[in-house]
Amino acid sequence: QVQLAESGGGLVQAGGSLRLSCAASGSIFRTYAAGWFRQAPGKEREFVASISWRGRTTYYSDSVKGRFTISRDNAKNTVYLQMNSLKPEDTAVYYCAADPTIWSTSSTSVSNWGQGTQVTVSS
Repeated sequence: QVQLAESGGGLVQAGGSLRLSCAASGSIFRTYAAGWFRQAPGKEREFVASISWRGRTTYYSDSVKGRFTISRDNAKNTVYLQMNSLKPEDTAVYYCAADPTIWSTSSTSVSNWGQGTQVTVSS
């Protein structure tokens, strides 16, 4: 089991940037794929981005491709999501996730989840 804790959410104006962090417990995290989902009010949770355990493979949803960048530092057991050119429709609770197998869609049975961090983008 991997414990995940997100940070870095907040309120930002449209066009601004935020960097989310996800700190993980346990050295096994370094062998896990990791990524981010988000859930806006009244909507289903959706896939945002994922990264393989060595960081060589990344996936992004079409809605964030070119604006968001996922990265990881296995020495720090941390995954990051750099979000640029934020839009009001990016407003959601962002969840960190980790699993032995990388994923690229919302329809996945990821085994470990964080509690989420709120991101609000004002227009």
